[in-house]
Amino acid sequence: MPERTESDSRKLLRRLRDTLAIPGQGQDRLNRITHLIADSMGTEVCSIYLFRDPETLELCATEGLRPESVHQTRMKLGEGLVGRVARTGLPVNTANAPSEKGFRYMPETGEEIYSSFLGVPIQRVGEKLGVLVVQSRTARQFTEDEIYALEVVAMVLAEMTELGLFAGDVDGMRALHKQPVMIRGGTGQEGAAEGRVWLHEARVVVTNPVADDPLTEIERIRAAVGQLRVSVDDLLAAESLDKDQKQVLEAYRMFAHSRGWLRRMEDDIALGLSAEAAVEKEQSATRARLEQVPDAYLRERLHDLDDLSNRLLRILTGQGHDTGAEMPENPVLVARNIGPAELLEYGRKLKGVVLEEGSVGSHAAIVARALAIPLVIHADRIVTEALNGDPILVDGDQGIVHLRPEETVARAFRDKIAMQAAAQQRYSSLRGLPAQSKCGTVTSLMMNAGLMADLPSLDGSGAEGVGLFRTELQFLVRNKMPQRAELAALYARVMDAAKGKRVAFRTLDIGSDKVLPYMKPQDEPNPAMGWRAIRVGLDKPGVLRMQLQALIRAAKGRPLSVMFPFITEYGEFVTARDVVMAELDREAAMGHPVPETVEVGAMLETPSLAYAPKAFFDLTDFVSIGGNDLKQFFFAADRENERVRRRYDTLNVSFLRFLDHIIARCAASGTPLSFCGEDAGRPVEALAFAARGLRTLSMRPASIGPIKALLRRVDLAEANAVIDRAMAEGHETIRPALMDWLADQPE
Repeated sequence: MPERTESDSRKLLRRLRDTLAIPGQGQDRLNRITHLIADSMGTEVCSIYLFRDPETLELCATEGLRPESVHQTRMKLGEGLVGRVARTGLPVNTANAPSEKGFRYMPETGEEIYSSFLGVPIQRVGEKLGVLVVQSRTARQFTEDEIYALEVVAMVLAEMTELGLFAGDVDGMRALHKQPVMIRGGTGQEGAAEGRVWLHEARVVVTNPVADDPLTEIERIRAAVGQLRVSVDDLLAAESLDKDQKQVLEAYRMFAHSRGWLRRMEDDIALGLSAEAAVEKEQSATRARLEQVPDAYLRERLHDLDDLSNRLLRILTGQGHDTGAEMPENPVLVARNIGPAELLEYGRKLKGVVLEEGSVGSHAAIVARALAIPLVIHADRIVTEALNGDPILVDGDQGIVHLRPEETVARAFRDKIAMQAAAQQRYSSLRGLPAQSKCGTVTSLMMNAGLMADLPSLDGSGAEGVGLFRTELQFLVRNKMPQRAELAALYARVMDAAKGKRVAFRTLDIGSDKVLPYMKPQDEPNPAMGWRAIRVGLDKPGVLRMQLQALIRAAKGRPLSVMFPFITEYGEFVTARDVVMAELDREAAMGHPVPETVEVGAMLETPSLAYAPKAFFDLTDFVSIGGNDLKQFFFAADRENERVRRRYDTLNVSFLRFLDHIIARCAASGTPLSFCGEDAGRPVEALAFAARGLRTLSMRPASIGPIKALLRRVDLAEANAVIDRAMAEGHETIRPALMDWLADQPE
């Protein structure tokens, strides 16, 4: 590019930096900037439009348009040429603005006399902040060098916004990381928490967007990219990689070794940016391009781009993942996603977890439930919005996050937490009492668990035992298969902690969303209905036998309860049960003590098992309804799909009639039946299940108090009559009728 453009650009950036260094309020800063840019670029107009809210742009400063239009002119995202720039993240350059498709005339600005228009986005790593515009009377296309220069200036403005230098008296200014933000996601684990943000991978904040010595900055970027490439090549050289992992890293390597990537960053540096700012400008520009691409595979490469850019920034700034920042009091972990081992390392010090990705059945969700901390998933852009130490409210019940909340919101939220704490205090007085309804019916309330850390909740919650102990967590948090002796010692400690209360151990439930890090993932179009749970166990009998041996040895002669997940037909259960019997015989022949009694049960998670031959119900020692999976297969509604998973009501009459069928089949064979899943811990659902005849419910420990309090104040026979009446009247769901009846019951 011409030397004149380079020096003019650097001169402009230095003037911009000096202008921003002058003390003043936000509006004064913006006014000085528009004057400076118009003067430097030789245009009659320079305007800055900023987002007032995520859908609305506002003219916040101008040189050349009518001053009275400032803070009065607004447009929606995508509206007019300015709105188009904001929506697409791409420049608009035209010699005849009124003739452009989508042009919107704003009479209050007086812009009808200006023909030429150049608008570029003000954005930072995908965060859309506004639009920077220059206009002139002369009809002309702006040159590539002029576009480039304005983009560089917009990048610096974005960085200055990041540092809060525009915060002040700019009416409607959306200062990044300054304003309250409410993000609606999904519920991963219920509960509410207030705390401070702790980023799993802290953002690198660029504090020096403008550099005076381009040659030094180019040397820095070349050295950093070289270091990055070596690290990626080292990852690819690892012998432990399988074919799929290598394919992913090859795509990653393609980005790192792209000559165009480095050349574009060097061009930005030549125009006056620092190495760090050049990395972020290229990251933002590439993001804008990829987000417009229809190819899903290419759009997914955004994660590769972000990861590489962040690695490069850490090399340039010397900020590793451990930035030296101290974890705040009452930390709420914020991350794009996180593995179970990493989450367990944080342990119970966390007050809550917020993820951009994740799912209701993910490893992180399982661990969050085990740690009894609220989890919100699918919290879009939380990693970009949040900074370490930001105040944050996590509403796991509603799937909502309040970042930097206003005081009125925080007060209302604290009232909610206080009410929940007071209720838990009331429930503690019921801890030693049975869940006996007014009609004399007793419902056994069990808890779900998956970690040793869960077991203290047995006494604290008043649970009568563990209705489901998830054994897969011990497999998921390791980088290699655990040894039999390790598992036996763990299971023995679980039984010791239970102090004689029943613990139902579910054998390894992997597959679907739970993939072991040391097992090759299966490329399945629908993993929830694929090779998972007992199907894996029967196909890999060595793993199943090893786990059963560990359970038998852990019992040390005590009673043992084992249940197999995802049994879909009678034959699967017979085969799995035979493995248990064979291992009992083998352990006895070796002279090892065998359990005093052994219960072998099945989880009913697919409709097919409800119609199994009577021989199945006669043979199995107990049946546990896996409500989460059963519901998704009954309604054909993927529990990982936020658009459909909440669409269907558990108290839908068709689902309740199906449960009635299961209850009747178990009753005919005298087979103990329980319901295990999220719905068991919801008061109205639990009441309906108990009224229909389910005598054992298994839930998270925090739900036991509320469920017990409810069941003790109602007559289940009356509740059942209400359900029967709603069914007879042809209602689609019995929820409204049951809730109306419940509202009339004395506290």
